[in-house]
This record gives sequence, structure tokens and C-alpha cells, in this order.
Amino acid sequence: MNSLQEKQAIYEVLCNYCRGLDRMDKALAYSVWHDAGTALYHDIFEGSGREFVDWVWDAHALMERHSHQITNHIIQVNGELACSETYVTVVLWSLPDEDGGQREIIGRGRYLDQWSKRDGKWAIDHREHVLDMQTIHDLHRGYVNAVSARDTTDPSFKLLSL
Repeated sequence: MNSLQEKQAIYEVLCNYCRGLDRMDKALAYSVWHDAGTALYHDIFEGSGREFVDWVWDAHALMERHSHQITNHIIQVNGELACSETYVTVVLWSLPDEDGGQREIIGRGRYLDQWSKRDGKWAIDHREHVLDMQTIHDLHRGYVNAVSARDTTDPSFKLLSL
């Protein structure tokens, strides 16, 4: 593979991370880390990648919806090692409280990832998440498409099952 192909492979793993969380596909979320991979989400979590997925699973279960997007990214590849900085935005909708009110939490930050390629597969050895800013405000719901789902009923599962 050339450098562009390696970078694309890493970018697809980053996309799989977001998809794994948003569609609540735990196996996909686990797959982005090597078995001994670690995660440091400052002031939130520190431990293994697998432990982070378990932790965030419980946190996301307390949300009605969530959406992760990655944008700007820089990936440097050196043989079977790589590093990347990827900007991320996460939007979380809380479940309604006892008065029916909801909050929207928007976090903007960066994934600082160290990668290695083992047995032909890129995965994260260590992730440092830097939350650059966050806003929390009352949610004023707009349109939500009824087919959007956090499980295998989401139409993307049928589409991507080639």
C-alpha cells in the first residue's frame, strides 16, 4: 500500500469509531483499538480502549440521541506506525427529565491517536482526547427522522451489508 492508501485505511477506522458509537455497534467500537490500546479522555476517563467503550456505552445509554462527526485530520505514516490529529464534534441529547425538559450537549475537541498496523490492520495503540470547548443548553427539538436508529434497524445496516 502507498501512503495515501494507508491514510485512507486509518481514516476509515476513525469513521468506524463514530459509526460504532452512534449506531451502538459495540463490536465495531471495540475494533478501533488494539487489544492493549489505551485511552485518555482528560477529566473524563483513563484506561484501556475496551474499558472506554464500556464506559461510554453506559453514558450514551442515558442519552436519547448522539452524533459524532470528524472533520479536519492530519495523518502521518511511517511504515507500520502512524499518528493523527482529528477534530471531532459530538452532539448529545439527554433523555427528558421529570419536567419533560432536555439538554443538548455539544463538545468540540480532538483525537490525538497513535496507531500501528498489525496483521494488515490499523488500530489505535493510544488515544488522547482533548476537549477544546463544550456548550450545554436547553434543547428545543426540531425534526427527527423516524428511521434514524441507534441499532441494526437503522437503514445504514442494510445498505452497508455488501
